[in-house]
This record gives sequence, structure tokens and C-alpha cells, in this order.
Amino acid sequence: MSQQRRGASSFPFASLAEDLSTTVHGEVRFDPGSRSAYSTDSSNYRQVPIGVVVPRTPEAAAEAVAVCRRHDVPVLSRGGGTSLAGQCCNVGTVIDWSKYCTRVDSVDADAATAIVEPGIKLDALSRHLARYGLMVGPKPSTHVSCTIGGMIGNNSCGSTAQAYGKMVDAVRRLEILTYDGTRMWVGCSDDAEVERIAAGSDRAAQIYDGLRSIVDRHRDDIRSRYPHIPRRVSGYNLDSLLPENGFHLAKALVGSESTLVTVLRAEIDLVKVPAATSLTVLGFDDVIAAADAVPAVLSHHPAALEAIDHRLVSLEHSQRLAERALRDLPEGSGWLMVQMNGDDQRDADRKAKILAQELQSCASAHSFIVDDAQHMKQLWAAREAGLGATAFPPDGPETHEGWEDAAVPPERLGDYLRDFRALLDRYDYGSSSLYGHFGQGCVHTRIPFDLRTAAGIDTYHRFTVDAARLVTRYGGSLSGEHGDGQSRAELLPIMFGDNVVHAFEETKALFDPGDKMNPGKIVRPHRNIDNLRLGTDYLPLEPKTAFAYPDVAHRFSNAANRCVGVGKCRSEKSGVMCPSYRATREEEHSTRGRSRLLFEMLQGDVITDGWRSTAVRDALDLCLACKGCLSDCPVNVDMATYKAEFLHHHYRHRLRPMAHYSMGWLPLLARLASTMPGPVNAVAHARGTSTMLKRLGGIDERRALPEFASARFTDSPQACPARSAATRGTVVLWPDTFTNNFDPDIAHDAVEVLEAAGFDVEVPQRAACCGLTWISTGQLGVAKRVLRRTLRMLRPALRAGTPIVVLEPSCAAVFKSDAPNLLYGDQDAHRLAAQTYTIGEVLQRKAADWQPPRHPASAMAQPHCHQHAVLHYAHEKQLLEKAGISVEVLDAGCCGLAGNFGFEKGHYDVSVACAEDQLLPAIRQADPETVLIADGFSCRTQIRELTTHSQPRHTVQLLAAALRASEQARAAGATGGATR
Repeated sequence: MSQQRRGASSFPFASLAEDLSTTVHGEVRFDPGSRSAYSTDSSNYRQVPIGVVVPRTPEAAAEAVAVCRRHDVPVLSRGGGTSLAGQCCNVGTVIDWSKYCTRVDSVDADAATAIVEPGIKLDALSRHLARYGLMVGPKPSTHVSCTIGGMIGNNSCGSTAQAYGKMVDAVRRLEILTYDGTRMWVGCSDDAEVERIAAGSDRAAQIYDGLRSIVDRHRDDIRSRYPHIPRRVSGYNLDSLLPENGFHLAKALVGSESTLVTVLRAEIDLVKVPAATSLTVLGFDDVIAAADAVPAVLSHHPAALEAIDHRLVSLEHSQRLAERALRDLPEGSGWLMVQMNGDDQRDADRKAKILAQELQSCASAHSFIVDDAQHMKQLWAAREAGLGATAFPPDGPETHEGWEDAAVPPERLGDYLRDFRALLDRYDYGSSSLYGHFGQGCVHTRIPFDLRTAAGIDTYHRFTVDAARLVTRYGGSLSGEHGDGQSRAELLPIMFGDNVVHAFEETKALFDPGDKMNPGKIVRPHRNIDNLRLGTDYLPLEPKTAFAYPDVAHRFSNAANRCVGVGKCRSEKSGVMCPSYRATREEEHSTRGRSRLLFEMLQGDVITDGWRSTAVRDALDLCLACKGCLSDCPVNVDMATYKAEFLHHHYRHRLRPMAHYSMGWLPLLARLASTMPGPVNAVAHARGTSTMLKRLGGIDERRALPEFASARFTDSPQACPARSAATRGTVVLWPDTFTNNFDPDIAHDAVEVLEAAGFDVEVPQRAACCGLTWISTGQLGVAKRVLRRTLRMLRPALRAGTPIVVLEPSCAAVFKSDAPNLLYGDQDAHRLAAQTYTIGEVLQRKAADWQPPRHPASAMAQPHCHQHAVLHYAHEKQLLEKAGISVEVLDAGCCGLAGNFGFEKGHYDVSVACAEDQLLPAIRQADPETVLIADGFSCRTQIRELTTHSQPRHTVQLLAAALRASEQARAAGATGGATR
């Protein structure tokens, strides 16, 4: 039975929701928030579904389809929801496979096959298969989030398709379900088997006989109108049913975009993980010259052959995406990235060198060869970041899908690009970047279509018609990777002709006569200018906001619409984004899902209560405000800021949750506690009073309240250090609330280190705060007042250009990021952002020649999320390595405490789940002698509370320990000398 059903009682489809809830083993959601989260994918289109079903098993999904059939409601299967052509949004019932239907039923290592459920993500399956030395051949750039079911529905490809083909080439068998309830396994069938099945009297016989008839009548057109190129993804794979192709029904259904059947399970072919790879990067005068060289490169049988152009590279540099990877590109304005596989590294490198020498000779290409795994990973990441880099170019209008993956014969690619670029110029779309899978003739681009005005939309439509005619003249495919969906389906007659399109219609009618499977896509499609997410009726609310949003033209609606849907926030490993999604696997707890709800809130027709929306509040409730999305999201969605903005308005002139008072006003409470920390700690930690205080403060009872230090740093003599004979000038050491009140030893160590490095250290003597706790709880009016007071206090230092050293990463991130956004236009706020340094940054940039004493040790560092997103840990790592400390920087995601988040009632389980995802296992597996570094107060608190680790330490504590060890060694040496 359903474990969750929300918002169905007053909904027009309440009976459907009720029936699904009582029948389906899974979660049933018909509330505005869930419907909003699934209203679009990664395309230009928006269709709000009736409801969402999250089945726990494929059998539960089959039950959901049966219920929808009884209610005559359309269904749509959805995997990662990253489709770029609109095939993953529709008005029916969405079945989301990606939360529970993620099992690997079996792996046959000898046969190199696996049977899997459709919701398993590609990267998750790859990790499972690694033990066998196997992997799935196709690897789209969205491999962190795309699912096997989605890849089958879309016929996905990726860079590895050069060696291993499309998803159609990996599918052996499919377990399918038709809308009318027919369930069966399908695969390759010889003539005898087809005859046997077709001779029956059941629904399977009808399907097989009907398909055989369709192919018999249209076989000449199928053979002549299907382009014989590596990247034909458009249309149904009726060519897989031709006699010469073995009547492979499973392959015929690949790429059908949930319009024919529901896939319940898949048996797929696997390939061996390459023993060794080498990457050659070739530089050309421009990307068209690179395309001209493709045939010469293909003669070397590369495993991958990708291209990037100068426009993409400049955008990635300007947005600091994959910047380090692109720094070493060879001379040129267009580049080919060529991967060669080998039996061993020597073999792969030999192939790469032969390729580079030949291309230098025949095509005047510049080159360099990379065989370092990490460098290769960075370069591939740069190529995969293309969509994010080109979506919102800082020097031009936003760009869109719509003609982003056409493919032509690789040997004709250069000429096609010349004509395509002329077409772009004719429509004044000339600033578009051109890149993609050039080895298979597939070109990616995002184009600055105007999709908000009638004239712009008409121009977009005329362009796509002309582009379809152009690619057809070259013997190409409208889609070489992303499918037809709604973007290209109405253009299919241009490519295939009326007869083949009629065959598509017959196929659709055979499987789905009532048109209930993802209607309006591929067959009898909506026009590509219908259902636009923007369109001429796009008129979002433009509310007055507390933050300025300078990067999105000062409009909150632009921020809410910034997400392009690629789903990187749905990753299960690597990076920080998005910890709550990793804990819950809920779409509305991903950065993308929350963006969709904010978009719908401003639209006002699904979520109708604006800032007062409980649906948006609930979706944001589990946002940790970690800021991971600010750096990890390809388009830098900043959900922490959006959450603070929403909370500011949602609770304006209303009673807030108690945690907003207890945790939000922590700086003030800490000042009061500093007058008598001993009694305060005793009361706060006594069994009875502690429980009462937590209940009153909205704090989870399983949390330990932080213990105030016996003396604040600012109350100590060291907070007023004497002037020294400093050679490097003055720095201001900022006494943040957390360091000052809970970990003052860190501040004492910082003074010691800064003075040893030759700085005079000043410490503000008046109580001050960055406003972090008020920002994170959405009390932005108070935060502004606090920040303005801070700016007045720091004014002399700011005007003098004095560095402000901040030890707590979250507070430094406020100064660097939040303050200039919240106080936009205040020049002191912008000065503060420019003059804020971490301890590592100030020592590396202002005292680069200072050599800390060597104190060899092994350490493991857990960067604070805000450190990862805004500040980075590179300077600290370099500094510690100067001191002889070997540092492994963990890629373990968020610790889960995240300031007030982990303390608040209702968040404890998610907080712990975030920590248990990767951080705590890494700590438990570490050598007991390894020093654990955590610069963030939240990180140290979470680690101390959830592990037996003795004491996580701040970076500056290790440097101070090195200084003291050096002094002790020097003193011991001096004493020993005197004795002798």
C-alpha cells in the first residue's frame, strides 16, 4: 500500500489518487509541490502532471499503470529527468523510477551481461560493476544522474559511444508493459519465433504480427530514409525489425521515449573497462578546421573523439568552470580531444603519439598528450560542463535547447558546420558555441532563442524548420543524442518523409491505441512552440527582495528560472551538492526540485499562495543552506540564498519556529552567556533543564548543546597583542561568534601563527558579528543591521586596505558572498568581500616566502561546505604541505550539521544520514594516527558528536603546533649544548 499521499482531497483527480494509494506499494503524490517539481525536465517545455507515483518495485509500477488505465489517465515513465527535448514532462501521471527501483537483479560476468531495474543511475551501476572489471558502454555527460531506464527511453549515447555505440547497441532484452496490461520479455527473434508468436491469439501475437506487417509494407522506405550514420536517434527504431537485423523488438523500443511501453527491467550487454587510456588534445585554427580533420583521426580508431571551440573555452574560463583543466590547451581556437585505449599504458601512449605526429604533419595541428588519470578526468569534466557554461553567458543573452544535437556523416561534418554557421548568422544567432561528439558527426550547441515574444518564438520555429532541411540535405539526423520529444517531433516528416512517419503512427496505434503513453511526443506531436516554459504568457511575480541578485539582473524570477535541469544535484557521490537529496532521494529535496517549486511559486497557477506557500517551505525545510550548489551546480544556482530570501518573506510579521530564535539569535545569547559561562553550561547540560531548554528552543533532544568556553578570546590579553617589529604590516583577526565563544584556543593559535609570519595582529574590541545565523534563518532585516554595524567597526581597516582574517569558513563566506549581495552598492561591503582572507589564503598570498616549521604528519581534511563553495581549501593545503604535513582533502560531501540545520527539531535523522553517507565511513577507515582537520565549527561539532575521534582540529592549530614543536626542539638543543 502507498506510504505517502499528499494533497489529494480537494484535487479534481482525488479518486485516482485514492485508488493509487490503496493499490500501489510506493508513494503517491498529488500535492502542488510534487506536481511542480515534475513540471519540466531539462528542456524548454512545461507540463504540470496530474500526480506522481514513486513505486517501490517494478510490480508496483505495473499496478500504477493498471490504475491509470481504469481512470483513463496518461502515464509517463521518468528516470533522471534530464531530457533536453521535453519528453520527460506531460500532463498525466508521472512514474518516477529513480528512488526505489534501483536494484541489480543479476550480473553474468562471463557473458558480460546484467539484468537491472530501470531506476538505477549509470554511475551507481558502474560502481557495482567495477568489481567485475565491466561497465556500461554508453556514458552520457549526465552519468551522475541519468538512469538506465531513461537511457533506454532516450537511446542515450555520450562520448564513449565512439567505441561502444548507443544504448540501442547495449540492450539485449526488455521486460515491457503495455498500457492495456500486456507484460512480456522481448528481445531478438528469428523468423521461426516471430511466426510462432504471431500465430497465437493473445495480445503478444497481435503486436508481433502488427509489427511484421508494418515493416513489410514500409521496408523500402525504412531502408532508404533512415540515415546510415553513427548518431541517428530520431524516430522509432523500426530498422531494428528488418529481416537483416533479426527482428529485435527490444532494440526497436529503445528511444521510444515512454510513448509505446513501460520498461520494467532490462538485460544489457556490458563491456570491459579499458586497461589503459591516453588522451591527445589537438589544436586547430578554429572548430571547423577541427571538424575537417575528423576523418584523419577516425582512421586511428579512437575510443572517443570530442570537440570544443574557443567560445566554450572562454565561457568556462570566465565562469571558472574546469579552469585548471583548460589552462594547458595547445595553441588554437578549436580542439579535438581524442582518447586512445590500449592493452597497457605503453600501448595507449604509443597510439596517442602516432596520432599526434600524423595530425601535426597532415593537418598542422598542435598537440599534447595526457596519460595522468586526474588530468584526463579534469579535461573530460571540462567537455561535460558545456551545457552549463553556455546556458547563461555573461556577455550575451541566455541560450536554450531546441537545436542542440543534430548529427551528420562525420566525413561531411566540416562542410555542414560551415553551412550551419551561415544559417545561425542569417538568423542572428551567431554567438552560439559549437562542440560535441565530432567523431560521430554530432554537434552540440545552445542558441540564444527569444522564447518570450511572439516574434522571437516565430523566428525560433522558422529556424528549426530550416535547420531540419539543412541536416536532411547532408544525410543527417535531427537528433543525434537527445531524442525528439517535443523539440523535434513535428519536424520528423522533413527527415523521414510521410511514409515512414505514417509507419511511426501505425506503431504507436499498435502498442497504444488510446494514446495514453506520453501523448504528444514523437507521434501526433505538439508543435515545438507549444507548452513553452516561458512563452508569451510568461509573467512571473517580481517581488521586492532583500538580496540584490546582481548576477541575474536583480530579478528573483531569473534566479528561480536559472536551473537548466541537468540533474547534477542528484549525484550520489563527489562534491557537496545536494546533501538532503542524497539522504532522502526525493526530487523536491534536490536543488533542481526546489528551483522548480520557486518557479511555480512565481507563476502562481499551481502554487497559488506565493511567499506563504507551505509547499515551498516544506521543500526548503531540508535544504542545509550548505551552498554546495553555488559551486557544484553547472549554472551556479544558489539555493542557500533563495532559501534565506523565502524564509524572510514567509515569516514576515509572523511567529517563527522557535529554532529561529534560539539558533538565529545565537550571537546575542552567546554574549549573555559569556558573563557566567560556568553556570550556563551547568544548566544547559543538566539532564532535566537541558531537555526543557531544547524543547523551548526547537532543538532536537538527541543533540548536545554546545559548551561555552570558560573565557572568550576577546576577553583575553592576547586579543590585544602588543605592536611588534612586523615586516608585513597589519591584519585584522575577526573574532567570529563560534571561535570567540566556543573554540577560543583556535584564535590564540592564529595570533601566534600570524605574528610568527611577520604580521601585526589587531582584534576588534567591540562585540560584532557577520550575521550568519540571522541570514540562515531568513531574518534578513536583522542581518542587514548587524552587517552595517560591522562595516562601521571595520571602516578604518577597510579604507586602509587591511586584510581581514576570518577563521570560521561560514563567516568568511558571508563576508565574501552574502554581504555584498545583501548590502549591494555599499562600497564598504564590497571592500570587505575583497579584503576577507582565510588563514591559509593570507599566509600564502601575503607571506608567500614564510616557511612554517616542518612538523611531519598525515592529515585528512574535511572542508566546510561554504569553504568548498566560496573559499576553497587549496591555500590551506599548500601551507600545511610546506610544514611537511601530508593532507588528503576529503571529497565526502556535507557533514550534515550545517550550522543551525542539524540542531533543529525534525532534522536530526537527515543530518546524521548526510554524515553517514561518506564522511563518517572515511573517518572510521582512517589510520588512528591521522590528524583530522575541520576548519568549520559545524564540522568539528558533528564529528565529535557522532564519532570517537579524539579531536578534529583547525588548520591554524596544526601550524601553531608546528611552531611550538620547533621552539621546544630549539630549546632542547640549546639546553643540550650547555650541558655538554
